[in-house]
Amino acid sequence: MAEEITDVASGGKCSREGLDRLMVQVRRGRVETVVVFRLDRLARSLSHLAQMLGEFQLHKTALMCPGQGIDTSNTNPAAQLQVNILAAVAQFERELIVERIKAGVNAAKARGVKMGRPSKHDSLIPQVRALVEDGKGAAAIGRALGIPPSTAGELIAKAVTTPMPFTAPLPLTPKTF
Repeated sequence: MAEEITDVASGGKCSREGLDRLMVQVRRGRVETVVVFRLDRLARSLSHLAQMLGEFQLHKTALMCPGQGIDTSNTNPAAQLQVNILAAVAQFERELIVERIKAGVNAAKARGVKMGRPSKHDSLIPQVRALVEDGKGAAAIGRALGIPPSTAGELIAKAVTTPMPFTAPLPLTPKTF
């Protein structure tokens, strides 16, 4: 009996719902052959793929990868060499992707893009700025706004370093001398 198992998570993750379900069946000896279109759909880490191949061998499960001509059944002695080479290439590809992502994030940070979710308390900065100008401390500001003093302290630091929003100057009226 054949069963199709799919995952929506990245192949770079070692634990995925479908993969975990597959490995449970392999460990129980219920899987004769695992067929995957390409190795990078199964694993992108050489160590993870090597661990899976070890478990496949232990439980007498063959790996077939028609998209890459891989067949680790007993009928193909060169398959193990192919699998190890392709796993190394898949890991290299994954590392290149991670490197590109890190470079993109660093470039965005260098351009001044703020990463992550904005603080839900940033909307309080104008009120904090006004309270600081009135001479209030973090504890008093925290009480006034219903937030912890530590959060008030963080907002004080932001209020001091965040420039005031620009407002147009009032028009000048001519004076008579």
